[in-house]
Amino acid sequence: MIENDYTLAWGLYAVAALGCLLVGFKLTAWMWRWLREPLLVVLAVLLFTPTVVDPVKDNFAPAIAITALDVAFKVGNNAWRAVSDFAMYGLIAFILYGVFVLLRWPLEKRARERRLRAEAAAQREAAEGEQLAAQAPLAAERHDRYRDPAPAAPQGGGRVEPRL
Repeated sequence: MIENDYTLAWGLYAVAALGCLLVGFKLTAWMWRWLREPLLVVLAVLLFTPTVVDPVKDNFAPAIAITALDVAFKVGNNAWRAVSDFAMYGLIAFILYGVFVLLRWPLEKRARERRLRAEAAAQREAAEGEQLAAQAPLAAERHDRYRDPAPAAPQGGGRVEPRL
């Protein structure tokens, strides 16, 4: 395999892995967030972990493919190397995810408190508006003695004269 073929194969695999990750997002969209996000981290680690195929040539391949082929055909000893790569990249990914969660947690708490304060203020304003409406009716609801009632629709097909 020449260098261009190797790069092309990795490019095709990256596009296919991104498509699989998108399908993972769609399949886990209904789940609770604290379950969905770790599952997506595991899926990303499985899809995007490379492992060394031939240490002499420095060629890499997807670790999931190497593990599956070595286990299925019982050839080579690259499966244990791929599993150790999974463990290492998984540990790194979950540490980064934990840092992300620890940074997001106080921000969400503040946003939730701000949203609750805004809802309470809106409820107070609505209650005050109802009290004002109960105390004094609006001008549009009052019957003004100087205003003419709405003119009645003409009976029949006669001619309608304008009022002066």
